[in-house]
Amino acid sequence: MTTNLPIHLETNRLQEGYDFGKVAKQASGSVWYTQGKAVLIATVAVDDNPVEEDFLPLTVQYIEKSYAAAKIPGGFVKRESKPSDFETLTSRLVDRSLRPLFPEGFCNPVTITILVVSSDSSVDMQVAALHAASAALYTSSLPVQKCIAGVRVGAVGDEMLLNPTLQKQEESKLDLLIVGSGDDIMMIEMRTVATQDSDLIHQTNVIAEEELALIIADASKAIASATDTYRKAFNPHIKPLDNFALFTYGVDAFLYEYIQANYATEVKHAIKQMAKSERSVALKDLRQKILEALEKEGKESDKQTLSRALYAYKRKVSREMILNEQIRADGRRLDEVRPISIETNLLPSVHGSCLFTRGETQALVTVTLGDKKDAQSYELITDKNSRYEKFMVHYNFPAFSVGEAKPIGPTNRRELGHGNLAKRALEPAVFLEQDSVIRIVSEVLESNGSSSMATVCGGAMALKAAGVEMEELVAGIAMGLIYEDGKYAILTDIMGLEDHEGDMDFKIAGTSSGVSALQMDIKIEGASLEILRETLMHAKKGKNHILNLMNQAATEIVPSGALPISETFTIHPGKIVDIIGKAGSTIRDIIERFEVSVDLDREKGGVKLVGDDKLKLQEAKAHIQSIAGGPIREQMQYEIAKPYKGKIKKIVDFGLFVEMPDGFDALLHISKISKGRIDNLASLYKEGDSIEVVVLEQTGKKVELATMEFIAQ
Repeated sequence: MTTNLPIHLETNRLQEGYDFGKVAKQASGSVWYTQGKAVLIATVAVDDNPVEEDFLPLTVQYIEKSYAAAKIPGGFVKRESKPSDFETLTSRLVDRSLRPLFPEGFCNPVTITILVVSSDSSVDMQVAALHAASAALYTSSLPVQKCIAGVRVGAVGDEMLLNPTLQKQEESKLDLLIVGSGDDIMMIEMRTVATQDSDLIHQTNVIAEEELALIIADASKAIASATDTYRKAFNPHIKPLDNFALFTYGVDAFLYEYIQANYATEVKHAIKQMAKSERSVALKDLRQKILEALEKEGKESDKQTLSRALYAYKRKVSREMILNEQIRADGRRLDEVRPISIETNLLPSVHGSCLFTRGETQALVTVTLGDKKDAQSYELITDKNSRYEKFMVHYNFPAFSVGEAKPIGPTNRRELGHGNLAKRALEPAVFLEQDSVIRIVSEVLESNGSSSMATVCGGAMALKAAGVEMEELVAGIAMGLIYEDGKYAILTDIMGLEDHEGDMDFKIAGTSSGVSALQMDIKIEGASLEILRETLMHAKKGKNHILNLMNQAATEIVPSGALPISETFTIHPGKIVDIIGKAGSTIRDIIERFEVSVDLDREKGGVKLVGDDKLKLQEAKAHIQSIAGGPIREQMQYEIAKPYKGKIKKIVDFGLFVEMPDGFDALLHISKISKGRIDNLASLYKEGDSIEVVVLEQTGKKVELATMEFIAQ
């Protein structure tokens, strides 16, 4: 269901401050950035020696110091250790936003460091980090001619908010971050948030493609205004440029022209090979053929020099094929999706599973259902308390998926970022019960184009296969762009070659009603709003094609035999303590004897049992109900000021738990026993004794008691 919110933007950002001559003067660029009580130090350092490969070795590190929030790090080692997921994702976000600003051929290693040294619970730290890093880079001695601005758009109630406070963002149904410079958009991240008014009411929120294009257009005006302001304010502080050489890295003009004159048809044929491995072999064979031909002609060349010329020519031809002939390397139309295969619940011991294959990209995605004890705890520097992640998506990209011989290591930044994107796409569509936890794991088995979007599609099918309630299925698709001299072509469902040779990677996920998440990165200086709007419309068509195939596959799902069986029922809240037992002995016995997990709601008396054996589950339920005195009965309405005979069930420091005539337990607080001081209740009463009490007040199931002696006094 689309939001249909009016496009009205309201700015809520606190005033920013930039001081360029205050700290880290030996760095190539630095800034002391303030917003509210938040203080960030951003620095830029560059190596004088360029790398030999043709790429930009840029490293961005966003680091939050615990002292910034007046905290001491937890754990055995009392200092900051490995970065949190939020720090890693923020580092990636800044990297993706700044990378397009560097000129082509700049190959010196650059490290941008952003230190959070003072935090503010009202400040968006990701946007603050973006602006601090951009200011330090723009005023540095590096040849960067543009600064950027980021705006976050939220939807609260019936209005759109530009740069909402963190408190407002918690209420928002939309989280859209757009980064650009002037009229150009360089990076977009977006997700929607489902509305859940109660345990039973869940509403999937997505944004229609047309409406999203309007929101981006309005937000881009704020970006253009902000970057113009920044540029004017920062210009007086720009350092003199260092003398950095821009490299083209060894494309031999003679070899390039030799290949073009003699092997143009064969290069084109190699590009058109359907499979990635075949294309790679064809190019290697062609390289060897050219080397032998050169040798016969008495012209010398080494493999590395020839490879550079051959791959440079291949890039030119592959782009021209798309722009001029509307032909892609694998023969598809520009808007055509590769063949898709979907298999569900092929893993017999797993709650839900799906093997999703699209072309040469394949992901094995699994779903595991858990309860609240399985939730992942984490902390944000702007929070005082821990948070709990109940919906997890973990993405793994082993080297064998692209044919490389490397061991599997720790989760890297890319894996973390792709998993986060898939989580953002799927979470709004999932109805998650209050005490439930879901973990999705994607094992990428083969990759040739957008394994993250395969994870979204496979994840949605695995959720369906596990019986998880979803309002609609979610699919994802990766879009690409080829742009030359004002002429462009938009590609649907890009493969690895098109991602590598192209100018944009635009990943879009959502339901048939609209978009739930997207992520855009660009290699050229920026994309126009016209291109973005057209890309969204092409993506809608491709996404709906995939959803049709997924919905068809969903009708053929056979439930997994490994799915847990659950039972939910209610007992009197006062009986929960009996279910737990002394030091947890009773509940441990129930868990071990009946092989079930038990979740208890102390306030409402709710009991949730989960197990694999239906008979044992029913036996556990009967056992708990016998301890609690049978199924819950309706609580009687007591008469105020009327005496009742009760039995002392339990003595505690603050009073007595009294079992009333109808079997319900009520608290007799120590302050309502006597108006005089009582030092030891156990010396006056014994458990099991009868006691006469008066009901002072009853609010729902809460009953306030007093003794006859207290009333008489």
